[in-house]
Amino acid sequence: MTKRASSGSPLRILVASDGSDQARLALTATVDFPWPDSAEVCAVVVQQRGSTYSPAVEAAMQRGADLTAEEARRSLAKRWQYARAVVARASPVKGVLDEAKRFGADVIVTGWRGHGSVRRILNGSVSRNVIRQATCSVLVVRRQMHCPREIVLGFDGSVEAQQAVHLLSRLSPKAGHVTIVRVADQVPVPHNALVSKKIMAMVREEVTRINAEKSGQERSETKRAAEVLRSAGWNVRTVFKTGAPLNALRTAMQESRADLLVIGARGTSGLRQMLLGSVAEGMLSECPVSILIAR
Repeated sequence: MTKRASSGSPLRILVASDGSDQARLALTATVDFPWPDSAEVCAVVVQQRGSTYSPAVEAAMQRGADLTAEEARRSLAKRWQYARAVVARASPVKGVLDEAKRFGADVIVTGWRGHGSVRRILNGSVSRNVIRQATCSVLVVRRQMHCPREIVLGFDGSVEAQQAVHLLSRLSPKAGHVTIVRVADQVPVPHNALVSKKIMAMVREEVTRINAEKSGQERSETKRAAEVLRSAGWNVRTVFKTGAPLNALRTAMQESRADLLVIGARGTSGLRQMLLGSVAEGMLSECPVSILIAR
């Protein structure tokens, strides 16, 4: 598995590129993103070998990949003088994930729905599979993004949500704001027409007690997350909502005019090909701004 960065080790960022417009947006966003000054960065361009290609076509594709890699390196060198770019010979998903493992990436940066000449690394299905199968965090750049100032963090207290807080705490705030959105996980009151009013009253009383206890725990967890981010220099506010998490995140993003959503992956499967949680999957499909999926 890809290593998890400790606070004392440099954050390592891998940028997937295929020469498309979306890849260039991802490269620009990477340069502008508030990574810590100690971060190390590398770009990867995947050139898939085809069994039916002639030697001349293979050579032309290799030249294209080399040129794309050099373009990516020059773009990253605007901020990181010693940035590198590599060409991987593999299928698009495998090439990105293998290089992430070799590089020890903490974050993969990818565009969305790119259509470049190097085997279209960043088309929707490939990007989605990279996001699903990555063992590190993934920053999905959907549109032009400079240093984000308004960030919404979907927080549910899970290990992945804690990882999102840790990752944000390692960035350079630069006067940015984080809105932590916590959606109450409430136990509903069951409805049973065959139960007497006295028993239903006892059930409601117990559900109320359980929900009050859960609410107190959720607020304590959220308060600790906010304190971690404030200590790192972020301006933080917390928002507690009820209802569907997706709707709550949409509303919070609209109200704060967010330019970045941060959310934990919260995998729901023990399969090697990891799945995202339902909220992460939903936001990946419809989020109007860039999204950082933390692991």
